Amino acid sequence: MTVFRDFSLQSTFMGLLVAFVGFASSFAVVLQGIKAVGASDTQAATALMVLSIAMGLSAVVLSLYTKIPVSVAWSTPGAALLATSGSIPGGFAVAVGAFILCAVLFIIAGMWKPLERAVNLIPASLANAMLAGILLGLCLAPVKAVSISPLPALIIVVTWIVAGRIHKLLAVPAALVALILIMAFTLEVSEQSKDLLFNSVVAPFTLVTPEFTLSGFIGIALPLFIVTMASQNVPGIAILRAHNYEPKAGALFSATGIFSACSAFFGGHAINLAAITAAMCANEDAHPDKHRRYWAAIISGIGYILLGLISGLITAFVSISPGILIEAVAGLALIGAFSNSALSAFSDPDKREAAAVTFLVTASGVTFFGVSGAFWGLLAGGIILLITQLIQKKKTV
Repeated sequence: MTVFRDFSLQSTFMGLLVAFVGFASSFAVVLQGIKAVGASDTQAATALMVLSIAMGLSAVVLSLYTKIPVSVAWSTPGAALLATSGSIPGGFAVAVGAFILCAVLFIIAGMWKPLERAVNLIPASLANAMLAGILLGLCLAPVKAVSISPLPALIIVVTWIVAGRIHKLLAVPAALVALILIMAFTLEVSEQSKDLLFNSVVAPFTLVTPEFTLSGFIGIALPLFIVTMASQNVPGIAILRAHNYEPKAGALFSATGIFSACSAFFGGHAINLAAITAAMCANEDAHPDKHRRYWAAIISGIGYILLGLISGLITAFVSISPGILIEAVAGLALIGAFSNSALSAFSDPDKREAAAVTFLVTASGVTFFGVSGAFWGLLAGGIILLITQLIQKKKTV
């Protein structure tokens, strides 16, 4: 078969690297976000497993079907949004209902062009300012960790700095390894915790009955949809096109929406087209022949599935680890995303004030009527931008 003739060891190596980097660099953020909106440890383990399997299966299926390297990831910015949203009225069931509604929006965006165009009409500066505001509090965690647990936090931060100077992609996995070593040598694990680790190798499938509320839609589903489309799906398509591929954006959006909907019933927030790992699968390092690079995305998908199957063990490890150190690793993983979004948010002088308002309101974490600050930040910034543009238009008349 032609598919197997395209297989190569070079693509296999790159695919395995993508799976490790993609999972290790952000699973702590995902767990933190899922737990923040009310998931129990068991529900969080299930969500992590199902998300990893869903993004693995979708990468395999879409790459085989399109013969292009379609790299898929969970929504890390979306998980960061959840981490800052906190618990909501109705608990995790309402959050799951919001995840399902978000997945439906992905499907509609792929099938109905007006919705996709509506998302594109949101000024990039405001979308980036909202993302930067979401990430700010999380990126402060490493600093707080140093003040609370100086020695272990400093070891993690220094490891992140040194590894990042060697290769950017090594930074967060190296920090994670440092955390594991610190845990292994310093943490006294009780018999109960040992039993927890031993019995949690594979996470249980815990189905969540969703509840649908207006506050869940406005406070979680809508911001999750916007931030995922703006910071993951749209850049993911752009990266593929930059490497001379012609992906059908609508079909890919809808396909990841379907997989997101399936994982949502088990607590998974969202999967989407990858950005950074998409570049890894699509460039010459995956294979000199662009028509054979899709195997890198297929192998990465298989890697995600295998990692998902041991997510119960990973979640159990996180549950017995010092919370501040887990937050520190998650914060380090998001610094790059924060710097990029902040730079993009304030690059346009005409939209700078509106972007600042969006950033500050979002970062404040305020909640009105059960709706998170991300929505209010985008709304406030949009109003400021609209007023500014109307005044400028009158001056030119």
